[in-house]
Amino acid sequence: MCDALMLQNSVPCSPPLALAPMVGLSHSALRILILELGGIGLFFSEMLSVTRLPIENETVSPFLCRTPAETPFIYQIFAGPGQDIVPAVNRLHQLNAQGIDLNLGCPAPAVRKLGAGSFMGPTEVRNMVRCLRLATSLPISAKIRLGKTLDQDSLLSFCRMLEDEGIDLLTVHARLQGEKFCRKPRWGWVAKVKKAVKVPVIANGGIFSVEDAANCLEQSEADGLMIGRGAVCKPWLFADIAKNIYNLDIDTGINFKDVYFRFIELLSERFLPERRLGRLKQFTHYYSSNFTFGHHFATGVQNSKSIKEAKAVANEFFDKIKGGSDD
Repeated sequence: MCDALMLQNSVPCSPPLALAPMVGLSHSALRILILELGGIGLFFSEMLSVTRLPIENETVSPFLCRTPAETPFIYQIFAGPGQDIVPAVNRLHQLNAQGIDLNLGCPAPAVRKLGAGSFMGPTEVRNMVRCLRLATSLPISAKIRLGKTLDQDSLLSFCRMLEDEGIDLLTVHARLQGEKFCRKPRWGWVAKVKKAVKVPVIANGGIFSVEDAANCLEQSEADGLMIGRGAVCKPWLFADIAKNIYNLDIDTGINFKDVYFRFIELLSERFLPERRLGRLKQFTHYYSSNFTFGHHFATGVQNSKSIKEAKAVANEFFDKIKGGSDD
């Protein structure tokens, strides 16, 4: 276990804990909330289409808006075979990216329809990585799954190919391409990748507690962790892991109501009014899992027609549980 990752160009990621790219969730409001709670070392954007990216306005786009504090920051892109990625890369240079991540593991229908992500063949992936490496001097990372089936030779050959073509960082989601999140991740398979390549390897999948993080690091032998849904359920999870595993001096006492309403404040600061409620509903779906009767909370917010209604629902819920301190 290392205490920091070092990206190319000497960009330190300490502690080596990264927020995963998640559609509709890995946006500026959540990133700042996690940053304020502490323990985060590296941010990833939501996955970005290489065709839309060059024309997105970073001052209003929910995918691109970002504060200087959100750093180091890696933008994740996805592209189908034959799509020109150079204009998107040039745009990321303008946005002061600290790195570019290539999505090679997402099984989403939109990605499948395009033939992108995990649906590309090895030759297509090689050509895309080669093109990306020629287009930028920034650190390049790739996020993958274990493959379509458990095939060690195929997986390790693929990872070595990525390394040979210039990938600087590899994130391995420890599930197969078609497996749902309910399937227990195979962290031990990340260790196989770690032994096969020289670049840093980040383990991803199934991390919802400090215990999960410790077990994942032990089984995967990874250089760091990427946390997705667990960070939405518990935005303070990075702080808990940083304190208990990486020995950072962080105050991990939180109040559930304060965290929730701070998130609403950040949505108001970072997004146009019409973009706030949907993201609050997505966040609440996960955040409500902290409470015994959280499904009532989530349903009430889901049925709200405005932020004002959602805040009233939240106030009523938290008053019933007396705010919910966790210290």
